[in-house]
Amino acid sequence: MTENAACIFCRIVEGHEKASFVAQGSDAVAFLDVHPINEGHTLVVPRKHAASIGEVDEIAAVALWTLARRVAAGLRVAGLRCEAVNLYVADGAVAGQEVFHSHLHVIPRWEGDGFGIKFPPHYGAAADRKTLDDVAARLRKRLG
Repeated sequence: MTENAACIFCRIVEGHEKASFVAQGSDAVAFLDVHPINEGHTLVVPRKHAASIGEVDEIAAVALWTLARRVAAGLRVAGLRCEAVNLYVADGAVAGQEVFHSHLHVIPRWEGDGFGIKFPPHYGAAADRKTLDDVAARLRKRLG
């Protein structure tokens, strides 16, 4: 079985599986999540298979975020309950990624909806500037 044949999102993009499409572009598509956090929870997926966000080519990455922005705006005016929107990417198993075809969640939110991200106890403590500068330098070196 090829990687694309094994990937549920590739099968959806290729028309071999059903999905409730919200929008389709030449490089990315948006469809409703079958396990929604809230009504209107949409997945934005590159047409070309890429397991992680780092593998998504530049054109598809722009298409993903552009389509996500359109979906987020649409959620606010579609008559669905939506006071705010989360854009969420889980990149890798440890981050919670379950389908290894990179995708962006667009989740409508409202006060008391029960969804959230739990931050660790140390969150909010400011890092020292030297540590931040050292980490930034390591990243810049790898980004080119």
